[in-house]
Amino acid sequence: MLVIHRRKSWEVAEPFFPSLENIEKIFFTYGGEGSDQEIERVKKAALEQGVDALIGIGGGKLLDLAKSAGNSLQKEIILIPTLASTCAAWTQLSVIYDDNGSYVRYDIHEKSAWMLLIEPGILLNSPINYLRAGIGDTLAKWYEGNALAEKLATKSVCIELAHMAARQCQEVLLTYGEEALADLKKGKWTDALQRVIETNIITSGLVGCFGGQYLRVAGAHSIHNGMTTITQAHHLLHGEKVAYGILVQLGLEGKFPEIKQLLPIYQELKLPMTLVDIGLTVEHKAELQQIAAQSVKEGEDIQLLFPDINKEKVAAAIENLEILTNHASQSMD
Repeated sequence: MLVIHRRKSWEVAEPFFPSLENIEKIFFTYGGEGSDQEIERVKKAALEQGVDALIGIGGGKLLDLAKSAGNSLQKEIILIPTLASTCAAWTQLSVIYDDNGSYVRYDIHEKSAWMLLIEPGILLNSPINYLRAGIGDTLAKWYEGNALAEKLATKSVCIELAHMAARQCQEVLLTYGEEALADLKKGKWTDALQRVIETNIITSGLVGCFGGQYLRVAGAHSIHNGMTTITQAHHLLHGEKVAYGILVQLGLEGKFPEIKQLLPIYQELKLPMTLVDIGLTVEHKAELQQIAAQSVKEGEDIQLLFPDINKEKVAAAIENLEILTNHASQSMD
């Protein structure tokens, strides 16, 4: 078996890892980005060692990397998440970045992992900001999925199940999100924490598995993709960028009451909702234009919601969101 990990993820997982005395284990240190170059490096190591399976231990990018390499080699994949920040451990999808961390594309695989192992002892030691990011990313399952579902004339049973799972994501996270973050900070495994972690990994994964392209991603993730191209936003995790993208998408939809409903929750959860939160101000005209342009380039999923979208509309939505969030922040203070 090829065990793919980073130093820190292995330190956390090692106490829980079985001895597997009769199975040869080759340890491979992940380079840090889910890029095509890194995928090829993993594949080369797996082929040279003649392994039968790949084990991925880490966060979303590493798990996506293991899925890409394993599916390409037609090897079985076992995933052990060390963070509750995405549904990467569940879905048959990998997000690909370049070596600088900018979004490139996502790939759909023939199958997801053969086995997913969730160890509470590992996740209880995960950084709180990753759970927060997971909440932001998973909230998008509802706001993107529902917006796409509203455009469907009819829904199959699978799409109905995905739609229900997306609603369940929203309800659980809005109900238990703040409590779960507080419990993780205290190092306490509670019902609220378990519900949020399972929602981020499992329920979230069901949305894409049952809904496919009909409920997978839309505007929020396209805004995220645009944000990956500016250095000022690199301090934000994937789910934090997606959380900001939810607000921009809702603005484009004209769903301002939903934005107003979310802003107090974002403030409680410490999710980004202003330009300052993402490392910018209204004076960063070039960067805002870059986010807008990248988010609407050909092939971006925002076009599933808005076929006639352009960078000017996205830039205007960001500016309008800034006005709305600043007014809301003043009233909440």
